[in-house]
Amino acid sequence: MRTRETELMLMGYGLTTAKVLYHLPDHPHLLQTFIWQHYDIAPQFPALHRFIDFWREKIDGPLHSVTYTHRRLVSPTEWRNVTGELVLH
Repeated sequence: MRTRETELMLMGYGLTTAKVLYHLPDHPHLLQTFIWQHYDIAPQFPALHRFIDFWREKIDGPLHSVTYTHRRLVSPTEWRNVTGELVLH
């Protein structure tokens, strides 16, 4: 894991996963699935909102639905710097 991701998690960001169902442009009666993941902060979800806005402006397939889940992987109280060494034998 990169240092930047660890810093984001310590600042309260968590991994947000969104499942996007959208209509195919050439076959509007068919639905396609797209999975998106990014570090985002709840409950505002600014990265998710930017992604949905981008989709509506730039992608031809109209959105059907977006479902998401959010999980904080590390919180500041769960992480601590350990200095020390235990030597056996």
